Amino acid sequence: MANDLLSAASAKVYDASSIQVLEDMEHVRLRPGMYIGGTDDRALHHMVAEIVDNAMDEAVAGHATWIEVEMHENGHVSVRDNGRGMPVDPHPSNLKKSTLEIIFCTLNAGGKFSGDNYETSGGLNGVGSSVVNALSDHLRVEVARNKEVHAMEFSRGVPTGGLQKIGAASNRRGTTVTFHPDPQIFGSLKLRPARLFAMARSKAYLFSGVTIRWKTAIADGDTPLSAEFHFAGGLADYLSDSLSGATTYAEAPFSGTVDFREKFGEPGKVEWAVNWTPSRDGFIQSYCNTVPTPEGGTHEAGFWAALLKGIRAYGERVGNRKAAQINRDDLATGAGALVSIFIQGPQFVGQTKDRLSNENAAKMVEGAVRDHFDHWLASDTKSAGSILDFLVLRAEERLRRKMEKETQRKTATKKLRLPGKLTDCSSKTREGTEIFLVEGDSAGGSAKAARNRENQALLPLRGKILNVLGAASSKLTQNQEINDLCEALGVRMGTRFNVDDLRYEKVIIMTDADVDGAHIASLLMTFFFSQMRPLIDHGHLFLACPPLYRLTQGAKRLYVANDAEKERVLAEGLGGKGKIDVQRFKGLGEMDAKDLKETTMDPKSRTLIRVTIDEDVAGETGDLVERLMGKKPEERFRYIQENARFVEELDV
Repeated sequence: MANDLLSAASAKVYDASSIQVLEDMEHVRLRPGMYIGGTDDRALHHMVAEIVDNAMDEAVAGHATWIEVEMHENGHVSVRDNGRGMPVDPHPSNLKKSTLEIIFCTLNAGGKFSGDNYETSGGLNGVGSSVVNALSDHLRVEVARNKEVHAMEFSRGVPTGGLQKIGAASNRRGTTVTFHPDPQIFGSLKLRPARLFAMARSKAYLFSGVTIRWKTAIADGDTPLSAEFHFAGGLADYLSDSLSGATTYAEAPFSGTVDFREKFGEPGKVEWAVNWTPSRDGFIQSYCNTVPTPEGGTHEAGFWAALLKGIRAYGERVGNRKAAQINRDDLATGAGALVSIFIQGPQFVGQTKDRLSNENAAKMVEGAVRDHFDHWLASDTKSAGSILDFLVLRAEERLRRKMEKETQRKTATKKLRLPGKLTDCSSKTREGTEIFLVEGDSAGGSAKAARNRENQALLPLRGKILNVLGAASSKLTQNQEINDLCEALGVRMGTRFNVDDLRYEKVIIMTDADVDGAHIASLLMTFFFSQMRPLIDHGHLFLACPPLYRLTQGAKRLYVANDAEKERVLAEGLGGKGKIDVQRFKGLGEMDAKDLKETTMDPKSRTLIRVTIDEDVAGETGDLVERLMGKKPEERFRYIQENARFVEELDV
């Protein structure tokens, strides 16, 4: 790959600085997960989101009034706006290159670092446009600026020609980016109209000052071929639409907007909408600078804190002492909530911006929302009373189930009804507890010595559990490993599963870092997905991340997760003296208690992967699980054929 790119660079007379550009693009192509979170369906559509976010930044900054998202018949997608247009003049750092080329071919190049050009923006790292370019087999940019139109084309991060002036544009301005995701990266995955349509629609809700137009030449039977979105009511309209047809405890949602500059003297604002309903499960969708934050963050924490303090204070004012029992979980149950924050210099966890981490965001959102919530409750006593009664009932039900669970735990322990191999923890409540599902007694022995007796339990499993897909219900109930697992967790399977019966807050699959371990983890995840889906939906299922190697050089010791990291450390050294000793852990049973605790079990130093299901593609997740784990081996074989070319390493 590197030789091909360097040859292409030589043929086009690139100078030394160009080689650095190629290295940037090559790194993106070799490690796309570092920039867009992987090469799956979510990552594919995140490519479009990166370009749309740039256009939204122009709109939020007051420079664009419309954005157009169009899917073409050949699989390309175009994002247009009527903003200022990207700069095309030579860049001061390299007068031989246009600024446009710098933007699309260089990582960490952008106009959003200082805050001078955009008071708030969703793209901050200067990698969005260049990453999309690197992962596209064709990308074309057209810029209408200063009454002229310029264009430039790229392939896999490399310009296929120079910046071209293609005409005058007296009444046109803005940027158009058209690109096609590279099949070498994404395989047979295709952009889907339904998902892009939903993205375009949600962006319009997030900023009432923009109109978003949608077009597609690819018909999927349900998605409109064209549409135009403009929502003056913002998130309140979005929530009303989301809860359409559902009974709600308030006639109109609690919604509002607060400018941070007026209240805190800082740039930015927060907009929100929330209502409660007995008709469906609770949900919250949060955003920062129009970018979705599916894992929440500090803005969500501030929002829930404002509502919790507000409803407790209201209960105290009306003489309802039970309101003090309400907690955040009660508040979120049955709540449909939308929160959108605009701030300068947002800090995200990961390039895909799944979680906001700015500490001041929590304080500003809580302060902004709390005052309005207190006023709303006082002014609409009918809705306030209904919501308070609902939340008090939820709190009482939660406390009742907690007492029952504590009684069940004590009774079960006394009657020895729990599986014999279970090493339980001493805590009498579920909060803060976790159970590790480990393979084999040897791994269980090390884990038993490494655990925290107060809140960490262990259940060793014998070999590979039954593949539950397609298995008869009688076979499930007769399987000893599955029965032990259900008894240890305190729950039943299928329609009889109740997440409130779960005896532990975290269920952690801890298997060896090899092929067999991955297979066992896959079987367990298939079991939970098919028989205990709410356990995943409520965020209780996790994967442990044990290391594959321990590297020792003198007094220095380091654990690494894979071969690539091992080779890097061997090349760079540990900073100790002498030869680096490499120990490969063939299984958890080979790790002593100290190793296992430090790397895999201690919350202070371990890494856990939460198992989640993307709601946008939940149906596709079920289809994929059925394809990979179901009864039809030909489906697995077909999947291997389709994806084998993307495998870089095999562990056999």
